[in-house]
Amino acid sequence: MSTQPLWTSNAMAEAMGAARNGALPRDIFGISIDSRTIAPGDAYFAIKGDVHDGHDFVAAALQAGAALAVVAAAQRDKFAADAPLLIVDDVLAGLVALARASRARLNAQVIAVTGSVGKTSTKEALRGVFGAQGETHASVASFNNHWGVPLSLARCPATAKFAVFEIGMNHAGEIEPLVKLVRPHVAIVTTVEPVHLEFFSGVEAIADAKAEIFKGLEPGGVAVLNRDNALFARLSKSAKKAKVGRIVSFGADAKADARLIDLSLHSDCTAVHADILGHKVTYKLGIPGRHIAINSLAVLAAAQLAGADLALAALALSQVQPAAGRGVRRALEFDDGEATLIDESYNANPASMAAALDVLGHSAIGPQGRRIAVLGDMLELGPASAELHRGLNEAVKANAVDTVFCCGPMMRNLWDALSSGKRGGYAGSSAELESQVVAAIRAGDVIMIKGSLGSRMKTIVTALEKRFPGKAALNSAAV
Repeated sequence: MSTQPLWTSNAMAEAMGAARNGALPRDIFGISIDSRTIAPGDAYFAIKGDVHDGHDFVAAALQAGAALAVVAAAQRDKFAADAPLLIVDDVLAGLVALARASRARLNAQVIAVTGSVGKTSTKEALRGVFGAQGETHASVASFNNHWGVPLSLARCPATAKFAVFEIGMNHAGEIEPLVKLVRPHVAIVTTVEPVHLEFFSGVEAIADAKAEIFKGLEPGGVAVLNRDNALFARLSKSAKKAKVGRIVSFGADAKADARLIDLSLHSDCTAVHADILGHKVTYKLGIPGRHIAINSLAVLAAAQLAGADLALAALALSQVQPAAGRGVRRALEFDDGEATLIDESYNANPASMAAALDVLGHSAIGPQGRRIAVLGDMLELGPASAELHRGLNEAVKANAVDTVFCCGPMMRNLWDALSSGKRGGYAGSSAELESQVVAAIRAGDVIMIKGSLGSRMKTIVTALEKRFPGKAALNSAAV
């Protein structure tokens, strides 16, 4: 439990227009929607999801130490007459109202991040950079949707100096209401790529959906855009139409305001020389990859725009580590040495697959070692899916990947395109592929595992970690 209250129960009730029931505590120390992870002093919001109704877990939350529960009036009769409750018409709407009140009381510099690729890693880098310079609040995990954003905002302490929020979407119209809650001073669009094509007419429509983030910018706010991206001009036009205060570009393009001058890619880190809004800076990133280096330019631009110290911000980037399932490295121990596992199992699309294969290509292998890619289906790509999966073969060849394992019906297209010498194994699902991968790996290998969340590639990661228990791979950049 935090030592400082996050809300008072009275302030929560007023913000949500809630009726009070039972003996309510004065102070609330956290906000939760999961009875399994409730902390003493939390307010539990009984959100109704696609699978579970949070009202079914109110009793468990209160027993676990929740200070009160926020419930819908229509379900009030399920609970004891003296239960500590705040009663609203709709629980999610109540959470949104509390988020709106949280933003109204906030005196922080607020940054919002969206994009087809790199949202979470960029958000985590911003958390690290700002966290070294003052009280910083940032959304946890990938809480970037219609409940994740208001939950993250409702959890923001009034005393925060900086606040960072990730905003996602897979349909048009999802970002606008969320960004109007967050009301950022700086909005970053990492890139626009062909993802969620099942729900869009093309990449231009995806760009237009991402551009909704400009509609919630505070007056005088800044849009930070990737100048290397093919949709930069379209995004810039949308930003101007939304009357943003300023457009700041980043990338390797000679006209970028935050410009990559040079970089040196290493197995476990990246050294960067850049010009950030007129200031030359050299720094090391604790996460390898050119795509990480490009997004770090946006991070430092945002830091400069938000009034943070640029030199300290660049120094902090060496300490930033990848989020779970997004490039975390582990050493797998064998009797005769170690292999390196790169866990990219959280999600995948064509751009992030190419980036992960590039990281694999720059990874140092041991004696007799191989670069091995284990790839699962990329989902929500619509009619272009077969072609986009088959097209990954170019990145496989360009990055000297020795062996490829594939699973899933769409990844069969890549399997068929691979040369016979690169084929490690194919199966219809990750569960079926697991034993093939475990049997094939040996000391000296670097193995990268990636696929969309629905492809369940984490099962193979877990199997390798169980079969070859090792340790987190040391990141020399952070030592």
